[in-house]
Amino acid sequence: MQALILAAGMGKRLGRYTQDATKCMVSVNGKTLIEYAIESLVQNNIKKLVIVVGYKSQVLIDFIASRFNEGNLNGMEIQYIENPIFDKTNNIYSLFLACGELVKDDTILLESDLIFKPEIITKLIESPDANSAVVSRFEPWMDGTCALLDEERNITGILDKANFDWKDTNSYFKTVNIYKFSAEFSKKCYVPFLEAYQKAFGTNEYYEQVLKVLSFLSASTLKGLPVPGDDWYEIDDPADLAIAENRFAQCEAKLEMLQKRYGGYWRFPELKDFCYLVNPYFPPQKMVDELTASFKTLLTQYPSGAAQQSLLAGKIFNLLPDYIVVGNGAAELISSLGEHISGKIVVPFPTFNEYPERFANCQIVPMDTSAQDFRYTAGDILKTVIENQANAVLLINPDNPSGNFIDKAEMHELCTQLRDTGIKLVFDESFIDFAEAERRYSLLEEDFLVEHPNVIVVKSISKSYGVPGLRLGILACSDKECIGKIRKKNSIWNINSFAEYYLQIYEKYNKTYFAACDSIVKERARFISQLSRIKNVKVFPSQANYVICRLDGSVLAKELALYLVERHNIFIKDLTGKRCFDDGRYIRLAIRDKKDNDALISALQGLEL
Repeated sequence: MQALILAAGMGKRLGRYTQDATKCMVSVNGKTLIEYAIESLVQNNIKKLVIVVGYKSQVLIDFIASRFNEGNLNGMEIQYIENPIFDKTNNIYSLFLACGELVKDDTILLESDLIFKPEIITKLIESPDANSAVVSRFEPWMDGTCALLDEERNITGILDKANFDWKDTNSYFKTVNIYKFSAEFSKKCYVPFLEAYQKAFGTNEYYEQVLKVLSFLSASTLKGLPVPGDDWYEIDDPADLAIAENRFAQCEAKLEMLQKRYGGYWRFPELKDFCYLVNPYFPPQKMVDELTASFKTLLTQYPSGAAQQSLLAGKIFNLLPDYIVVGNGAAELISSLGEHISGKIVVPFPTFNEYPERFANCQIVPMDTSAQDFRYTAGDILKTVIENQANAVLLINPDNPSGNFIDKAEMHELCTQLRDTGIKLVFDESFIDFAEAERRYSLLEEDFLVEHPNVIVVKSISKSYGVPGLRLGILACSDKECIGKIRKKNSIWNINSFAEYYLQIYEKYNKTYFAACDSIVKERARFISQLSRIKNVKVFPSQANYVICRLDGSVLAKELALYLVERHNIFIKDLTGKRCFDDGRYIRLAIRDKKDNDALISALQGLEL
């Protein structure tokens, strides 16, 4: 068995990464693609490697020579074939130049812009199928040539971009661009067809087109060898490079890269995200279908201005539009509010760091909560305000990350006391709808806000309503001067058409929304019960869609986070480094659906914590 790597391309889309080197010399986590590939082949006892070179060919040859010698090649011979017109041809011509070698032995054919697990080569070699194409179930992040497989894994069709249909993707398999060809197949079928195809259509084509013709003529020509989508990645541009580094990072580097992304985890479909806080039970499929039905219209039409968004939000929350501002997520509103608030502001800690970071004009007065359970009361807040002569308070209820909850009567009394002493209250109720039904309430009531002009309410629509991709949040206050300043700070078109349409249609799904919140309450109780049975895990009470836990055994939070992401593709929030969590023993876990929660429980039960 030999291997053939096509490495003549210029890799223009990688820009500065390929100015002075070839595409396969791009580094992923400290090692180049060509090194990964050669090491995988050596590990699988391949004895001959042919590399078709072109762009910066001598640079690549010299680089490989500097990295590999007889000692680390395990007897593998490397041979080079030059494509002198690499800038005028595509990979069909590079493969054509290597046809003489292709017919000599069974061959693993692969492209040089891939990073992949060595196990793929192992599976390919051990497969009883003489001729195979490595494929993965199509996922939305994938791009390029796809294949159709029958029940016996015969490739019955190969689809290029011109024949791709998004409605049929459930039946598609993405080609990984790693193949196994027998010498007989190459000699009798593939090479003759490749030569004929190139003669008919020219050298600026792709070798997959030949496979497309062969699969059309005979469904038994080539078998598909399915592998998980997580086992490989194709790198065409800097964004791909960043994804590949995340996917193939090890240990601490992998966790750190995931943490720095702050989202976009659809590119990691196997990842279970227990870090970011989203309602898994809403929106319902019917609402998704309604949004989807208007997709083209929403994509091609401008949204309304800010005034219309206030009307829509006011209708949902039964508030005058003069009292409400819609933001591109609560984060935009927090940032705008931060420029409006000044003076001393009391902040219970631990807290959501976005607030103190954005309140640059304020002097933060920390109110440390109970060291045992992070609990605090409205009385604790009022006491801290008086002692420090503060002029504002930030209160997240339920609090993030602690889950601490102040009930309605106590909250109303605090609002009145703060009003009477001229103290502003920024009240974030982004998670309040997840409170138990009998304790659930909102300060988004017109009469209440009119009576308490000192209260500014912030609510993230993204989190509790399950649509973080739409980036929606609201801020409400009866102080029109405050509302006017926030509106002036924000762009007139800060909300896109999809978000506006969501606000437009939400009202008919209102009952479904609160039923979804009740589902969270029920699942939270079950999840907490299961977590509490795990030795050395202390679970704190919560009225939100998350809980914090303290690890009382030998395993620290960072170690657990690393273990879960490495072994189980589970991403949790390690609270180490946040104020009040200096001992490195605290984690925050989102409440997901039963299936995902059980997967986490199972992973934790298998550990000696």
